[in-house]
Formats: sequence, structure tokens, C-alpha cells
Amino acid sequence: MPAYEESSHVNTQQISAAVIATLKSIAPEVEADELIADRPLRSQVDLDSMDWLNFLIGLHSALAVDIPEADYAKLVTLNDLVAYLELRCAV
Repeated sequence: MPAYEESSHVNTQQISAAVIATLKSIAPEVEADELIADRPLRSQVDLDSMDWLNFLIGLHSALAVDIPEADYAKLVTLNDLVAYLELRCAV
């Protein structure tokens, strides 16, 4: 999974791909085409709190974007994650 430099523009497709790749690194059994974008992601793939934290850390590494702990509660669905990361990557 490529890491993106902060100065490079990352599009929605790249963000979605990074989210799925990072998720699969934590939960290899995940089938991307079975995920429902507006449903809570943790319950769809049965991630515990440590898995979720590792997933967010993986996104930080993959996209070179900071995800403050205060924002964790906003990141519930796949749509939430992609929209949030789009904004953070655009900064």
C-alpha cells in the first residue's frame, strides 16, 4: 500500500483504496464489495477497539494524515471515513 506525501493530492478513489487495503491488513477476511458504505464499519467486519485503533493508525501511515483521537467518534461508516480523509488530505 503506497504512502502518500502530505503535499500530493489524493483523490477519492485513492482514499477509498487505502481505506480498504488498510482494513484488509487488519481483517484479511473482509470482502470490499460486501461492505455497505453507510453502515457502521466496525460492526460489519467485527473489529474490536484495538483492531479499530490499529486500523486508524494504518490510515495515518498510508495517507500521511493525522487523525486526532477527538475525531474517532466521527468515523463510523465507510462514507464517514472517506469524507473525513478527503478533507484531511486536502489540507
